[in-house]
Amino acid sequence: MLVLSRKVGDRIHIGTDIAITIVKLSGGTVRIGVEAPPHMAIVRDELKESIEREMNAASQSITEIST
Repeated sequence: MLVLSRKVGDRIHIGTDIAITIVKLSGGTVRIGVEAPPHMAIVRDELKESIEREMNAASQSITEIST
């Protein structure tokens, strides 16, 4: 993992298509902006876990119906 120190307004580029901007620092939190191509999903970790659980449950339901 790469760990960087940045100030508000600083940007980090990932490849040629993704840019992350530090928008705001407040207390123990940071607000970031992410610019990426529309075909690329950008999801918070807790939502990713929820989506994966729902997809697994749906897949299991389809399997049960087809057997």
